[in-house]
Amino acid sequence: MEPPIKKVMKLWEKGKKTDEKIDHFTVGNDRELDLFLVKYDVIASRAHAKMLGTIGLLTKDETKALVKELDAISKTVEEGTFTIEDSFEDMHSKIEFLLIEKLGDTGKKIHTARSRNDQILVAMQLYLKDELHSIKELVKDLFDLLLALAEKNKKVVLPGYTHLQIAMPSSFGLWFSAYAESLIDDLYFIRAAYQIADQNPLGSAAGYGSSFPIDREFTTKELGFRTLKYNVVAAQMGRGKVEKATAMGMASVAATLSKLAMDICLYMSQNFNFISFPDDLTTGSSIMPHKKNPDVFELLRAKCNTIQALPNELALLLTNLPSGYHRDLQLTKNSLLPAIQELKACLEIMTFSLSKIEVRKNILEDPKYDYLFSVDVLNEMVRDGVPFRDAYKEIAAQIEAGTFKPKRDTEHTHAGSLGNLCLKEIKDKMKTI
Repeated sequence: MEPPIKKVMKLWEKGKKTDEKIDHFTVGNDRELDLFLVKYDVIASRAHAKMLGTIGLLTKDETKALVKELDAISKTVEEGTFTIEDSFEDMHSKIEFLLIEKLGDTGKKIHTARSRNDQILVAMQLYLKDELHSIKELVKDLFDLLLALAEKNKKVVLPGYTHLQIAMPSSFGLWFSAYAESLIDDLYFIRAAYQIADQNPLGSAAGYGSSFPIDREFTTKELGFRTLKYNVVAAQMGRGKVEKATAMGMASVAATLSKLAMDICLYMSQNFNFISFPDDLTTGSSIMPHKKNPDVFELLRAKCNTIQALPNELALLLTNLPSGYHRDLQLTKNSLLPAIQELKACLEIMTFSLSKIEVRKNILEDPKYDYLFSVDVLNEMVRDGVPFRDAYKEIAAQIEAGTFKPKRDTEHTHAGSLGNLCLKEIKDKMKTI
């Protein structure tokens, strides 16, 4: 076995030292971000080593030794002791260093028939598959809570608004289940992003394949991908595209959370006073002792609005890049990886906080909500044979004269309405995702 190599390593170095300022500028915070991805780089390296063994580029003993050392590295990742020191450019160079340190020439063979380009592609896509699944599970937790709250409060009436003007009767059941069903739409985007990520890019090397007779079907099966990204140039062009697709799915979830947070802030205000939360979920003022501020939901709104900007940020980063690899693509990690953790935190805190919501009953007893029932009274006149336009004018005249009398016991029976929430159907729709 050869003596350990110096603890300074870049996979592309040819012997000349890189200027320290250039090194700092080009590496940036890749070392920190790579700690999110290193688990997946190890998994992909293990599959790659096994594949090299099946096509005869590694002996059985070499394959066994590499897999064993990669398993040992994987254990340090799981334990949280894996580090990427400043003397290493990224996770790839640190992992290769450890393999060479332990195995000598055998360790040097791990990079046969691959490039750092397809290494990061496959690690990122494996990572995104896991994170998209986690986001889906967190969305499902919030969905389940919203449906439970809808069922519990389906008969508790609530004013509906258009243009922030009193409009028609609604209910907490309708409000909660509206957000539940909206989350299903968001998961369609998440599912689309997952399908894009679920294509194996390993074997595309630097974007033009390899003269080695590699077995890409083997690594596809070994890594649990649904299919191959067959064309090697297309695989490389997927860098940035899969991140943007993920960002679009995340932005859709974030938009729903932001709107819900805004409703909560509005409904908590004294002017509405539809809902409240325990004191431990609100904050006070430094000078006003009566305040119960919805800081949690205001921050949710702000964080989710920031996430909604992510697809545009990535689109601008990727605009006008020709095919092939470009260092610009490194910066996709800077935006996407922290945003994933932020969205997961927002989903968790929304579910936690919303579980403690307190809804106010008898809201519509206030006379200012009488006009909520104008359309229902109008519709009853139409059912009695009055032409719609004449009934509309009659109700408008009553409102103008101050003689309008609401009829509060009308029923809405069609699918998805106030009296027929279709909660089972919404739940069944979620099951298809």
